[in-house]
Formats: sequence, C-alpha cells, structure tokens
Amino acid sequence: MATRRDIRRILVAIRDLDRAPRHELRKAAELARAFNARIELFHAAEIALRGHVLARDRADHLRSHAQAQIERGTRRLKQFSRLSALRGVAVTVHVNSDFPPHEAIVRRALHTDAHLVIAGTGTRGPFGRLVPTGSDWELIRECPSLLLLVKSARPYSGSTMLVAVDPFHAHAKPSDLDTKLLVQGGAIAHRMSASLHVFHAYVPLIEMAPGPAGPVVAFDLPPEAQAAYTDLVGHTVLKLAARAGVPAAACHVQMGPVAGELCALAKSLRASLVILGAVSRSGLRRLFIGATAERVLDALTCDVLVVKPRDFTCSVGRRSRAIPLR
Repeated sequence: MATRRDIRRILVAIRDLDRAPRHELRKAAELARAFNARIELFHAAEIALRGHVLARDRADHLRSHAQAQIERGTRRLKQFSRLSALRGVAVTVHVNSDFPPHEAIVRRALHTDAHLVIAGTGTRGPFGRLVPTGSDWELIRECPSLLLLVKSARPYSGSTMLVAVDPFHAHAKPSDLDTKLLVQGGAIAHRMSASLHVFHAYVPLIEMAPGPAGPVVAFDLPPEAQAAYTDLVGHTVLKLAARAGVPAAACHVQMGPVAGELCALAKSLRASLVILGAVSRSGLRRLFIGATAERVLDALTCDVLVVKPRDFTCSVGRRSRAIPLR
C-alpha cells in the first residue's frame, strides 16, 4: 500500500473492550469527516491457543469460547460505534480471533485495503506519558498502511503539524520518502485547516584521521567548513519544503541529536501530530526501528503518523490464524 493523499478507509484497532478508546475514536471521526472516509472498528479476541493438537471435546469447547468472545466483542464495538464522537460517520465493526494482535491488525488492514490504521499507544511510562509496547513496535514495523499512533487528546483542526525529513538520507531512507511525507502531511494539514512545519536535525561535520599512536581520531572541521555545511543543509531543506508549498518561516533546521531537537520543537509548537518516515536498512526484509526512532516515539507527547516507503514489503502472511468456528 503506497502512501496516498486521500484517506477513504480507516481501521481503528481496539484492544481493550472494557473502556471506550475515546481519543482514538475522536481522531478517527475528525479524519473521516475531513476525507469523507468510512471507519471500521476492529478487535482481535484473545483466545488461549498455542498450536498444539487438541482433542475433539477440547476443540469444541475452544470454538464455543471463541464464538462467545467474538459475540461479546461485536456487542461492545457496536456500543462504541454509537458514541457521539462518531455521529454522522459511516462505521462498521468486525471481530475475529486472529493472533498475535499486531498480525491480526495487519491482516485486517490488508483484507480491507485500509488506507489508515489508528491505534492507541500501549502503556504509560515513568513520567506519565504513553509509550509504545512490544506489540506497538511490531505494528510499526509491519503495518503497510499509514499508521497513526494516538498519544494525546489534542484535536487536529486548526492545529500545528510537523513533518520530520531527512533529505540527505543519512538513515538509508528511500530518496522519495521525504516527498511522500510532505505530500501526506500537506493533505492532512489542508483538510484540518492546520499549519504544516518542516523539521530536520543534523550533526556537525567531522574528519577522521590517524592519530599519533595509530588509532583513528575524529577532528572538528574549521569553522568556515562547518558554516558552509550548515548553509548547504539549510538550503536543501528549504528547497524541499518549498516544493511542497511550505514557507521558509515554517522550516526548522537544528544542529543536534534528532530525538531531543524534534521533541523540543514539537513541544514548543504545541504540535498535534508529528509525521515520520519508517526507517529501513538495505538487505533486511523487515523494517529496522533504530534507537533514535525509539527515543523519539517514546518521548513525543503528541500523536505520531508513521509513513512507509513505496517499496515496503510486509512480512505478515495473509492467512489468518483465527480459530475456525465450524
């Protein structure tokens, strides 16, 4: 599924049936109204199954249990679909017993050709902010659709949105991914009457040379070389942003670590959404989520939209592991 401007089908993954995911539903409704999209509420019922061969009576009991869980889940999702936040939006519900949860979500996204998957972010960290769980990281790695991780109640309408770009492809990003980020971010910002900002962080140039005792030593380059490099970085980001219609005043180029600078800017701008490209490594089939990305996703307090490169290949099989009910 390639990145696209239009969002017509939204899949909201609901893990906890005991509480209505109000922030996720409100965000889904905001986007559905803006893009004239329809929403599916999806839940994968957790059934204890470990792949061993079951006796017939045990298998019958398991099927009955799965059926009961699916019926309960369907009732709850229908209750959620009638909440005021979703009033006037086309909503359907679906429950199955597929597992593990992140694969169930991916398979449902593939089956429905969802343009956007919305999920809440796992647990609260030591400072009270929502941080991704292991299942969240798997979903980030494998979900072929646009993936929106909801961490905040802040609405999108009239807000500020922030696109993080890497025009020098320092992290092995495909050359057209920044353009995709800006196109998708621009489409959402336009529909939400939000302002779009562009961010890039870079590190100073260093020169590697043999030291007196033999080991390689890093040296800072002369100030004039650093200044020329800073000018090049700024010019490149401004040129990329200008092609997407983002004015220079909304471009932020910072020297420093990506995680710290991006989180500080998002907080300063009170951004409602940060749009990031997934990081891939050549030779690996799966997406590689590096330490920088993990620090960013952990530290951000606003929502995050993850965009995949055009050539992304999902490794989750399409065959469901759901328990057959007959």
